[in-house]
Amino acid sequence: MSAVTPANGKVHCSITPSLPAARPNKVKTAKALAEKAVKMQKVFTIVGRYPVIRAGLQARGWVERQLPNAGQESASHQGDREKDEDDGTAVVDNAAGIKDRGDESAEAENINDIYSLLSRLVRNERTYFYWTPRNDSIDWRTLRPDQVTNHYTNTGPFTTKVGLCVNLRNLKWFDTADPDTFFPRCYRLGAEDERHAFIDDFRRTACSSLLKHVVETSTRTKGAQDEKDKAESNAQGQTRNSTFRIFSAAVISTALHHCQEFLNILAHSDIDVTVKTVAAVEEKHWNHFLQNYYMVVHKGASIRGSAEFVSRCKAMLVRMQEVCPQLDIDGVNNIWIIKPGAMSRGRGIVCMNRLEDILALVDSDRAMVKDSKWVVQKYLERPLLVKGTKFDVRQWFLVTDWNPLTVWFYRECYLRFSTQPYSTKNLDSSVHLCNNSIQKHFQPSRERHPSVPKDNMWSCSDFKTFLQQQGRESKWETLVVPGMQQAVVHTLQTAQEKVEHRKASFELYGADFMLGNDLRPWLLEVNASPTMACTSVVTARLCPSVQLDTLRVVLDRRNNPNAYTGGFQLIYKQPAVEPPQFLGVNLFVEGTHIRRPKPTIRRQRLASARPCLTQSSRVHTSPEQSETTTTMPTSVRRTNICESTQQPRSLQEKRQPTPPSPRRDQQKRTEVHSVNVVFEQRVIESHSEPRRRPQRLCVRRGGSGAPPALRNFSAEGATVSVIKQARK
Repeated sequence: MSAVTPANGKVHCSITPSLPAARPNKVKTAKALAEKAVKMQKVFTIVGRYPVIRAGLQARGWVERQLPNAGQESASHQGDREKDEDDGTAVVDNAAGIKDRGDESAEAENINDIYSLLSRLVRNERTYFYWTPRNDSIDWRTLRPDQVTNHYTNTGPFTTKVGLCVNLRNLKWFDTADPDTFFPRCYRLGAEDERHAFIDDFRRTACSSLLKHVVETSTRTKGAQDEKDKAESNAQGQTRNSTFRIFSAAVISTALHHCQEFLNILAHSDIDVTVKTVAAVEEKHWNHFLQNYYMVVHKGASIRGSAEFVSRCKAMLVRMQEVCPQLDIDGVNNIWIIKPGAMSRGRGIVCMNRLEDILALVDSDRAMVKDSKWVVQKYLERPLLVKGTKFDVRQWFLVTDWNPLTVWFYRECYLRFSTQPYSTKNLDSSVHLCNNSIQKHFQPSRERHPSVPKDNMWSCSDFKTFLQQQGRESKWETLVVPGMQQAVVHTLQTAQEKVEHRKASFELYGADFMLGNDLRPWLLEVNASPTMACTSVVTARLCPSVQLDTLRVVLDRRNNPNAYTGGFQLIYKQPAVEPPQFLGVNLFVEGTHIRRPKPTIRRQRLASARPCLTQSSRVHTSPEQSETTTTMPTSVRRTNICESTQQPRSLQEKRQPTPPSPRRDQQKRTEVHSVNVVFEQRVIESHSEPRRRPQRLCVRRGGSGAPPALRNFSAEGATVSVIKQARK
C-alpha cells in the first residue's frame, strides 16, 4: 500500500500494492515465461503458505496465480487439525533451496521480483493446479477435466471418527479380512442400538478382565496367598470404613457364567432357551457385579479362594481368545476412550473405566447425542512401550484414483511419544494421547526414561534400531509395514463407493497407528490434510520430502509412467471396472399370441339365458320397414330401439320378473333354435350412413307392449341377426 501526497497536503492511500521498478529485460523475460506457462497449462494456485509445494512447482516451470486475500484465508485454513503449530517455513525454505529472509541476497530478491511479476501477468488466466488445506476451498463442480486439485469430496466415511466407526463394519462385503483384527471395536453412543451394544460389550469385557486378573495374580505361591488372606481377614474389622474388602469366589463364578453365555450366543446355542429374567432384576444384578469388579481390579480388593478357579479361568480365556481377536489388548482395567466426533486435534478426548461415568459424560451434551457425534472405542491397554513410554505412528499414504482404486504408501514414518510414563492407573490425557497438539502443552516428566527424545519424536530408522536391540528387527518389514498397508487398503475399500472422486484429483492422508506387544498394528484414525509443521528435527526432514514426492507422483508420472516417485511405492491398484456401453433404447417383446378360449357348455347356457341382447348394425323386419329405416335419422332409430330401456324408473320397479322355471327355460331355448335365421348378404347401396359397431341392448322380459326381442349370435366370425316375435 503506497501513500501519495498531492499539492493540497491531503494524504490518499492507494490500494494498489507497490511493485519494484521493472527493468525492460526483466519484463520481457517474465512475459516469455508467462506465455509459455499458459500455453503449457502450467498455472497453479496455492491457498496457504506451503513453501515446499510452491518451490517444487516453480522449479518445474509453473507460474503462480495468486487469489485475492489468499494470505488472510490461509490463516484460518492452514491448520484445521494443527492450527496452533508453526508450519516450519524457514526450515522448509532452506530444504527447498531458498535462503532465509534474514540473509536474503540480491539474487533472491531478483527471483522474488520475477515471481511477483509473473503472478501479475497470469492473474486473468485459468488455474490448472490447486493446492489447498481444505476440500471446500474450491468448488470442484466448477472445475474442468484438465484442472488438478489435491482433495476429493465426501471423504468423511473414512476421515471422521463416526464414518470410520460405521464403514469398517461393511468390510465383509469387500474382503474376507476381519476389521476386529486391525481396528479396535467402536460404537456410536448416539444410536440407541449401538448404545445397548456398548453396554453389553463393557459388561462382557469386565467379566473377561476379571478372569485375567485372577490368572495373573495366581503367580504367587499358595502359601503366601493363604497368609495374605488370613491377615486380611483378621484386619477386616479394623478396616471397615476403608475401601479394602475381601470378596467371595461367587464373583468369579458369575464372570465364568456370563462368558459361557456369550460363547453360547456365538454358537447359536441359545435359540431354544427361554430367558425369564426381569429387566430390572438383571440390571440390578449387573450393577452389583460391576461394583465388585471395580473393587477387585481398580481398588485392589482380594477374592477368597481364587486359586481354585485358576484352571477354569485359563480354559475359558483360551476359548474366548478363539472368538475375540482383541482379547490380548483389552487388559484388565476395561478402559475406553471417548471421542467427540465434531472436534479435532485431540480436543475433548478422555479415557474412562467406569460405565456410569461414560454414560453420564455422553448424556451431558444432548445435541451431540442427537447427531450421533459421540464415539466410544476400546482402549489398547497393553501397547508396545519404548522405555516405559507410550507412542503412536504417523504414516502417510496417497490416493491418486478411486476407479480403479490406486494407493501409494510412503516408505518412511515417524513416532510421536507421550511426555509422561505410561500407566493405566492415571487416565490423564498427557499419558494416553500422543498428539503433538496435546503434548506440546506439557513438559517431559522427570520419571520418563532419558533415552526418550525431548522433542517427543523418532524416525522409523530410530525405531528399527530399538527393535534390533530387542532382537525383533525383522518384524518391521514382515509384520508392521504389511499390517499398516492392509489396514489402509481395507479402509479405503469400504469408502470407495461413497467418495465423490474425479480423475484429475488426488489427496494425501495421514493414518495414526498403535502397536501391540506383538508388534501388530492397530488403526486409530485417518486424517485428511495432515499437518506439515516442522516442529522437530524428524518432521523438518520428512515433511518436505513427502510434499516433493507427492508432486513427483502426481505431475511427473503423468507424462512419464517410469518417473522417479521418491519415497512413495504403489501398494494397491484395483482392476479397472469398465462401465457397459450405452446403445440407446432398443426394446422388443418376445412371446406368442394368446388366443381367446372357446366357451364351455356351461358358459353357452349362461349366455343364452342372459336377458341382454345384441343388436347388429342394421336390422330388417320387412321390406317396407327397410326403406323407412334407410331414410330415418340415426338419432331417431336409436331412440326407437332403446325405447324399452329408457322407461321411467317407477314403471321398471313395478314390473317384477316371474320366477324362473326350468321347463319354461327349456321351451324358450327350443324356440330360439327353431326360428328362421336370416343372414345378411349385402349392404343396401342407398344407405349413406356407415355401419356401426353392434350394440348390446338390455330388453326386459315379459310385459305388454315390449318390442320384438333382438339377439345377436356370433358363430365363426359371422354376425347372425335373429328376429323373433314376442309372444302375446
